[in-house]
Amino acid sequence: MPEKSATAVKTAAAAKSATAVKTDVRPPALVIKRTFDAPRDLVWKVWSDPDHAKQWWGPNGFTLPFVEMDQRPGGKWRAQMRSPDGKDMWQHGVYREIVPPEKTVYTFVWDSEPEHEMLVTVEFAQRGNKTEMTFRQEGFTSADEKNGHEDGWNQTFDRMADYIKNTQGGKNARR
Repeated sequence: MPEKSATAVKTAAAAKSATAVKTDVRPPALVIKRTFDAPRDLVWKVWSDPDHAKQWWGPNGFTLPFVEMDQRPGGKWRAQMRSPDGKDMWQHGVYREIVPPEKTVYTFVWDSEPEHEMLVTVEFAQRGNKTEMTFRQEGFTSADEKNGHEDGWNQTFDRMADYIKNTQGGKNARR
């Protein structure tokens, strides 16, 4: 009788553990790769300079009235995106790693959800006269959230490519 009880307890514990794992699974990280027809130093400057970022950051129709970037490990960043209908969306984070012009790692938090911190890693690799950017964002709570960010970031990177093309002499970025 004690053997059956021990087996039953182990089986129940295993089932509970399997259930816990299933309910704790988060969507996979969002990874976006772009190749910009511009040298890495220029792409880094457009990414890391607040005056440049104001020109392209945000999905189509959005503006960036305010952005500040203290680009050093432990430094903070903060931005105000404004939607086409005038809704302000504040976001902020802390830089964890900065390796100009190769890599930046920072946290990403919407002010409206201060308890939900995500992590963004952006790497820039020189490929001849072009730059390959690999963008990775993780920490999503749902597939819908990930999909929304994927759409927003892709529009943002389209705008970044156009900005590089139109103001810095680059050609464009391919997905």
